[in-house]
Amino acid sequence: MNAKEVPHFTHLTLLYLCFVALLLKVQSIDLIKSKSEQNRMEHHTDLYQSEDFIIRRGQTFQMWITLSRPFNPSTDKLHLNLKIGSVPTVSKGTHIIIPLVDELRDDRWEAAVVKQDDKKIKLSVNSLPTAVIGRYQLTVQTNCPNGQAVSTHEPANDIYILFNPWCEDDSVFMDSEDERKEYVLNDVGTIYYGTSQQIGQRTWNYGQFDEGILAACLFVLEKSGTPPSGWGDPVNVARIISAMVNSVDDHGVLEGNWSGNYSAGTSPTFWSGSVEILKEYHKYIGSPIKYGQCWVFAGVVTTVLRCLGIPCRTVTNFSSAHDTDVSLTTDVYLDENLDPLDHLNTDSVWNFHVWNDCWMARPDLPPGMGGWQAVDATPQETSQGTFCCGPASLMAIRNGQVYLKHDSAFVFAEVNSDKIYWQRNTDGTFSQIHSEKKIMGHFISTKAVGSNERNDITHLYKHPEGTEEERIAVESACRYGTKAEAYSSPTAEDVSIEVTMDGIGPQMGGDANLTISLKNSSSEARTVVLHSQVAVMYYTGVHKSTVRKDKTDILEWSLEYEDYKDQLVDQAALMLTLSGRVKETQQVLATQFSFRLRTPDLNIKVRQTTQHRTNISKNKIQLQNTQRAQTSTSAAKVPPTTYHPQHHYMYSVSRFYFAFRKTMVYR
Repeated sequence: MNAKEVPHFTHLTLLYLCFVALLLKVQSIDLIKSKSEQNRMEHHTDLYQSEDFIIRRGQTFQMWITLSRPFNPSTDKLHLNLKIGSVPTVSKGTHIIIPLVDELRDDRWEAAVVKQDDKKIKLSVNSLPTAVIGRYQLTVQTNCPNGQAVSTHEPANDIYILFNPWCEDDSVFMDSEDERKEYVLNDVGTIYYGTSQQIGQRTWNYGQFDEGILAACLFVLEKSGTPPSGWGDPVNVARIISAMVNSVDDHGVLEGNWSGNYSAGTSPTFWSGSVEILKEYHKYIGSPIKYGQCWVFAGVVTTVLRCLGIPCRTVTNFSSAHDTDVSLTTDVYLDENLDPLDHLNTDSVWNFHVWNDCWMARPDLPPGMGGWQAVDATPQETSQGTFCCGPASLMAIRNGQVYLKHDSAFVFAEVNSDKIYWQRNTDGTFSQIHSEKKIMGHFISTKAVGSNERNDITHLYKHPEGTEEERIAVESACRYGTKAEAYSSPTAEDVSIEVTMDGIGPQMGGDANLTISLKNSSSEARTVVLHSQVAVMYYTGVHKSTVRKDKTDILEWSLEYEDYKDQLVDQAALMLTLSGRVKETQQVLATQFSFRLRTPDLNIKVRQTTQHRTNISKNKIQLQNTQRAQTSTSAAKVPPTTYHPQHHYMYSVSRFYFAFRKTMVYR
């Protein structure tokens, strides 16, 4: 290089250095991830024994970014990139681009600058309540007139996003703080075992917040081989965990063993918690742990789902049926001499069986099926080719709606199947000779909220034994089984039921009347007894509470303000459930109808007080703006009635006796 070239080289170097100095680059990221700081406290993740940044979806979080120079909003641009999985894709929600905006909105991923201190900016970041859960890699891209730059990925800045039961727009939202504390935050519980006459209990350490457990739970999801794009749906995640906690067909967490010989591993009775099991599985890169039985599988499922943010509880069913042929009955086969045919008697009844309930909305099912869902990781039967079970809606199980996914028929048989005895005939066929009811599903138990008492939840799984509602559920369910002939078919199905609503429906402050239409297409008289209940629903379809059930045969019913004033939630959604049986033919009728109380129009008049009224049913309920109620009850008796196909009959929500006859209309 000659002397004349030196100044030119120096000039280019200076220009380059000036260009670099003006380029906006990220120097460091501070996620404010200490357990004692704002983010993790507000996101209820401060109990996790980890220094990782753990947050819940559907909620804002704060972060600091230190830049190479002060940020100029008029010329500089910035956005965050979050990526999860091996092939992150924007359209699948596994690559999230978070733009910088002036003001945050609730329905999208966005970030806004809330504070600037020289080269440092503080961002408030909004996340979607439907986001995929898991471990995201974070990078920051900056753009300015001098070019763009992307920060280097630092594993220490990875973001762990979980389900959020505190967020109303998350499908796992649970509105009771006491229940959230029990079913999400409590890391110790009780598992019941024994027999229905001798119920025992054991303490179980769920340990969902212990060091290394979140990483192990996410490893279980990854080991499943399912795409991360499906991890935003709790229905899908619960089903994956149900499959992955047993090892039968996917090298999952636990290997089951009921042989009595546990010399190659650990006896199932030895375990007192999930922590060691999950840590060992993670440590040995997915080698199944030996051994587990139903309560161990269920204990691990509770740990994993609570860790991921899905409310979950461990449930024990005493006298639990194992239906092997989708008959929805527990079958006992006998020969001509009434001796058991062991090779055919594959159904069994366990003294107890333990599984899980998890809480979520079910937008994939009809309204009212959200709430508690049964999930079972014990490998008993395959579901769509995999040893898993659920989630099955408890409401569907209770009402015998076994055609609703997932695996509601199997769980129904566990808790409410009849035991049917079959005798072999001389020609090799079998005839039903006896049946036993009230055998399955006793003292279904879980730990009570906020105490160590046993909570009996049998009523959530089935109607009271022997009631007409329970028999209707059993017979309705078994019509979808492989032995529908075990129950007498109706001699005719000539009555239909329909619930309709006039116009745009009832308004808060006005009458709430529904039309129940019963149509008899036969030429004979038909007598129907209808049972009903009205329940408060979230707009997501999750059942909140039953407002009223009536047990009288004569319409004499009123829904008072005191019955529901503390029950209605946003959207004021309600569901009417009707079921009944036609006396003459034994035909079963059932239907559900969802409706809501619309917010009344607001008419403002100067110097005048407006009083609003509401009426749910035909019994008038007056609500005043002082929150006091005046109730007048009307009684109505429904006699046998001549039915005209051009007429409808309007009744309030109740259980009532209604006889009617079709008449011919001549013109």
